[in-house]
Amino acid sequence: MAAKIKRGDTVVVISGREKGKRGEVERVLPRENRVVVKGVNTRTRHARPSQQNPDGLYRFDAPIHISNVMLVDPNTGEPTRVGYRFTESGQKVRVAKRSGKDIDG
Repeated sequence: MAAKIKRGDTVVVISGREKGKRGEVERVLPRENRVVVKGVNTRTRHARPSQQNPDGLYRFDAPIHISNVMLVDPNTGEPTRVGYRFTESGQKVRVAKRSGKDIDG
């Protein structure tokens, strides 16, 4: 199934430990049905300290399942489901189900 969320979209986490947080999608992993959201699900890895990293800690945002996030409608700022429609020129655009307005395009 094609992901209705793309890189650069603003999403809100709707379930789990990070529920309610908003962030921008940095990466979409369609084969795993996961997305990486900036500032959400931050993990820490410990490594041997070096001159570049004296404390030896690496922080990164881990992927979360795509079903746990919902796109934020750019017009209203509220979470919304996503649909599709075709323009007169035949181009496929995403549509916010809540407001009925185009998301991209």
